[in-house]
Amino acid sequence: MRLAYLGPPGTFTEEAALRYAERESAELIPFSSMPALVSAVETELADRAILPIENSLEGTVSTTVDLLIHETDLKICAELILPVRHFLLAHPGTRREEIRVVLSHPQALAQCRRFLERCLPQAEQVAALSTAAAVAEVMRSEDRSRAAIGTLRAAELYGAVVLARDIQDQKSNATRFVVLAHQDAEPTGVDRTSLCFTVKRNVPGALVEVLNELAVANIQMTKVESRPMKSVLGEYVFLVDIEGHRKDPHIAAALERVAEKAAELKIFGSYPRDEDGLNGTRGSR
Repeated sequence: MRLAYLGPPGTFTEEAALRYAERESAELIPFSSMPALVSAVETELADRAILPIENSLEGTVSTTVDLLIHETDLKICAELILPVRHFLLAHPGTRREEIRVVLSHPQALAQCRRFLERCLPQAEQVAALSTAAAVAEVMRSEDRSRAAIGTLRAAELYGAVVLARDIQDQKSNATRFVVLAHQDAEPTGVDRTSLCFTVKRNVPGALVEVLNELAVANIQMTKVESRPMKSVLGEYVFLVDIEGHRKDPHIAAALERVAEKAAELKIFGSYPRDEDGLNGTRGSR
């Protein structure tokens, strides 16, 4: 199986792809953007693609959900929850007091704010395209006044040494990834279904009516949020994750009623929940 992921090697997305590849014996193929991942599967350059969809600190990854809403009919067939661990990386022999510049992706810099303020208050923070690109740039420069925040995988790939471990502010920081394919997964008994819908215009209580169909069916919602429709100001699409599979009889019946109450309904897919990954992040708190 060919699995498309957002490159370059050494990023958190590659780490998630490697973990998923272990389950499925997949060959990894890097691409430069998330829309390219979707196109790769649609055109059969790849069989599946793995994309980040949600971070416990930063929330929803808007690019991924917008692709699912507006641009593709690919289905979510799996999820993977990856704990986010940040490491301070530099040239061998570098001492902390030498560091004057720290490079990384803006989110990584933000997620390590307390460490940087307390341990490297003199260091300038410089944004990079990715954590892996930051490590590569530091190692190319051969400048010991520069360090990067990145992954252990990036340290291995580019020959960096670890100066400090687990420097993220929140130890429970985790990112949820989804795997896209032409078909979703068959029921396992421990599943999640992701969907979106819009409500009918000028109908008071339209959103409540839709959500009530899930509530009366005793279906657990694990996520509810809204995104702008992008076509008209003030109109929104609602994103919902529920426990259960779309083929479970009570889920299927409830989704039929939701389709009647909503203006439009789109099911992104049903797939096994990554309970091991979720329990791992809880255990790290």
